[in-house]
Amino acid sequence: MNGITSSTALWYASRATGVVSLVLLSAVMVIGILVNRQGRLPGLPRFAVLGLHRNLSLLAVAFVGLHVITAVADSFVSISVAAAVIPFVSAYEPLWLGLGAVSLDLMAALIVTSLLRRYIGRRAWRAVHWLAYASWPVAVVHSIGSSKDLQNGAMLGLAMTCILAVLGALAWRLARARASVPRARRVPDLVALQDSQRLMRAGRP
Repeated sequence: MNGITSSTALWYASRATGVVSLVLLSAVMVIGILVNRQGRLPGLPRFAVLGLHRNLSLLAVAFVGLHVITAVADSFVSISVAAAVIPFVSAYEPLWLGLGAVSLDLMAALIVTSLLRRYIGRRAWRAVHWLAYASWPVAVVHSIGSSKDLQNGAMLGLAMTCILAVLGALAWRLARARASVPRARRVPDLVALQDSQRLMRAGRP
């Protein structure tokens, strides 16, 4: 950081807020994946989980906003406001910045639909909510592709830790879902068990 000057401050700020955004978004993903249908995590009450998830999400959105603002304001490269929100129109690194715009648009769709949730219905909100989960892998690819810092050394290790944390949470959730008996099968199985018990009692002398 000894090389920071007035002309490079925005460049460093953009990189730093991008890294923090990646970590926060990964944490939000992990919590969202691990939360069960009742909105709980092992050992934590529902209100604490919801509050943690909401506050981390808001913090992530704030850092993403700062990341975009500092990237656009930085004069070292030419990134327009349009390129920040319209995918693949940037003259500078169109692929990587385009993926960043896709991720930003998905997050914006989630925020807007959450604010309008009472007007659009639960089904439409859930559809957009699940679609917004795609913003995380797109953001990861954008981060690694657009930042040389994340392509080697400690920063690459940090990025891989975020990826492994999300994949580990997903594997745990899938394992739990596979181990539990689907509700649709519970009732028929219970009825069949009760019928067999009645038949056994009826056959006794």
